[in-house]
Amino acid sequence: MSETFDKAYWDEHYDAHAPAGAGGPNPYLLAASRDLTPGTALDAGCGEGAEAIWLAAHGWQVTAVDIADTALHRAREHAAAAGVTTGIDWIQADLTTWTPAEERFDLVCSHYVHPAAAPGDLFRRLAAAVAPGGTLLLVGHHPSDHHTATTPEAHVEIGELAAVLDPGRWDIAVAGDGSRVMSHGGREIPLHDTVLQARRRGQAAGGRLGR
Repeated sequence: MSETFDKAYWDEHYDAHAPAGAGGPNPYLLAASRDLTPGTALDAGCGEGAEAIWLAAHGWQVTAVDIADTALHRAREHAAAAGVTTGIDWIQADLTTWTPAEERFDLVCSHYVHPAAAPGDLFRRLAAAVAPGGTLLLVGHHPSDHHTATTPEAHVEIGELAAVLDPGRWDIAVAGDGSRVMSHGGREIPLHDTVLQARRRGQAAGGRLGR
């Protein structure tokens, strides 16, 4: 069964599900940001804000974008509950057409985004938004994972992610399959992901070398 991941779909999705709670950030973000100096970050497809809130709490200036009004409303509530009242600019926009400023962010991350159109164009725009010396982190549902993604449109292969990067301008740190465990209803559910982490070559703004 095919899905059209447009605004109507996501508004209905969030309206039909109870808030997820503040929760913690995705483990791939924790690993990717461990050695990074806080700067500017873009969280594309921020959902209820777990990653954006964590980044802001750790000194990042975050632009958090999502298509669903309900998701952003909940994200603001989670941020307030966590005491994170500054450091996040919440933006309602459709990532299918929204274009971030090029070479603007020290960190660009996107977790399980499902654009209405083919994802390659979105991934290219996200890669272009990474500043010299900055980090790109793209995480998607692996085709073998049927717990969280039941339609082909929600799956992503590592080749789709890596294809958007010019090998002459990027150093790839992680490219392949990842695994994690999600607790749900008292059960531990193993999940399988596709993960790409890369650093854009060049010197970061202000003369600081990117990692």
